[in-house]
Amino acid sequence: MNIKTFFHKITSRYLWGHLAAMALILVLLFLLVAYGLDFYTNHGKVIEVPDVVRMSYDDAEETLSDAGLKIVVSDTGYVKSLPADCILEQSLSPGERVKPNRIVYVTINSANAPMLSIPDVIDNSSFREARMKLKSMGFKLGQPQFIPGEKDWVYGITCRGKQLAAGAWVSVEDLLILQVGDGRRDLNDSVAFIDPVYEYEEEEIDAEKPVESGEKDDFEVVTEPEEKTENI
Repeated sequence: MNIKTFFHKITSRYLWGHLAAMALILVLLFLLVAYGLDFYTNHGKVIEVPDVVRMSYDDAEETLSDAGLKIVVSDTGYVKSLPADCILEQSLSPGERVKPNRIVYVTINSANAPMLSIPDVIDNSSFREARMKLKSMGFKLGQPQFIPGEKDWVYGITCRGKQLAAGAWVSVEDLLILQVGDGRRDLNDSVAFIDPVYEYEEEEIDAEKPVESGEKDDFEVVTEPEEKTENI
C-alpha cells in the first residue's frame, strides 16, 4: 500500500461516517444508562416515613401505600392493653427519608397471650437459679411459698392453685408460685439419736461392772508356793 492509497482511505466519507455513527451510539448509550439509572433508583425523590405505631394493620397499610411505601409483617408481640393487630413497632423510623417502594417491616400485637413451657427447674435447682431462669424466659413470679425442706431448694411450682410439672405450657400472663424449702425438716420425719460407744469405753464399762452372785469370772487366782525349810 502506497501513501496515496493510505490517505485516500483515511479521508473516505465511508470511514468517517462509520466513526460518527459509532460515536453517536456511544453517546446515546451513555445518556440512556445515566437517565435510566436515575429513573430506576428514583434519584432525587424521597419520602418521609409516616408514623404507623398504634395504628391497626389495615390503617397502617393504607397510610404507607398512599405514601408510596410497602408494609410487611415481620414479627408478633403481645401487649395486653392494646387491641389485636395493632402495630407495636416499625423498622423504618417515623420521619426517616427514604426512596419510594421501600418496605416497612412491622410487629403487630397478637390476639392471645403467648404460651411458654416450664423448664426443668423443679427439684433440680436453687430458688435463685430458678427465679433468674424463669424471669429471663418471660414468666411472671409471685411471692414464693415456703415449705419444710432443704433451705432455698425448689420443690415445686404452682399456678392458679394447680401443681405444674416440667414441660407444662403456661400463659405469660399467669403468675407462678415457687415452692421453696425453708430449712426445716418435715414434722413427719422421725430421727433417733444414739450416742456412739467407742471401744475403749466398752473396756472401761466391763472393768467397772460388779460380779453378780453365782456368776464366775474368768480370772485365775495364782498363789505363791510355800518355801520349804531344810533340816540342818
